[in-house]
Amino acid sequence: MVSGGMTCVKYLLFLFNLVFAITGIVFISVSAVILGLYKGYSNFVDPWFFAAPILMIVVGIIVFLVSFFGCCGAVKENHCMIKTFSLLLLLIFALEIGAGISGYMMRNEVGTMLDNHLNSTMSEYLTNKEAKSSWDIMQHDLDCCGMDGPKDWEKVFKTTDLPETCCTELDMDKKCDENLIEIRHEGCSMKLQNAIEDNAVIIGGVGIGIALVQLIGVIFACCLARSIRREYETVETTAH
Repeated sequence: MVSGGMTCVKYLLFLFNLVFAITGIVFISVSAVILGLYKGYSNFVDPWFFAAPILMIVVGIIVFLVSFFGCCGAVKENHCMIKTFSLLLLLIFALEIGAGISGYMMRNEVGTMLDNHLNSTMSEYLTNKEAKSSWDIMQHDLDCCGMDGPKDWEKVFKTTDLPETCCTELDMDKKCDENLIEIRHEGCSMKLQNAIEDNAVIIGGVGIGIALVQLIGVIFACCLARSIRREYETVETTAH
């Protein structure tokens, strides 16, 4: 049995693991929401772009499972389990820092990536259903039209016609075109870039922030493991 101040550490570690389980759920929830937001814009981003939120979901699941392992080790005062928990926590810490940094660093690639994909999919608007669907979703959700504005669609339609999603309101007998007052005037490129960069900051902040908090758990676990080992050595010495 641990004694004195280590009893306090034992219960703090137990409570920490409950919080730890909640952080796992937070990881999964935040990453799933961001992944869901990106799904409609998959034609505008590279496949690697989904790596950070997917990694965060995997880390969240591992965190949730490891927290129960830590609770058992703390309650049973098992030196081996607590040491294993500490090592797993350090591994998760490294993964979270990696996910956080990659989520933040991918902000630097967003502008070039979007320019390439928006240009290529815009030219396919009339021939590719997926490209058309992605543009319509983006223009409706972000309240925008074209890359930099409605004029961009002239190179696709060869007229002043616009996609229906470029208009905020449209009568059944009317076509959306540049002469209507109901058109969306702002371009989509900067709006989408800002939205993605904001989400990248959220991923980075959540990953690094929670990872730093988890360092406290490593310290608690190491203190408790050291105390338990010392107790066992004392008992063995007394027995001899």
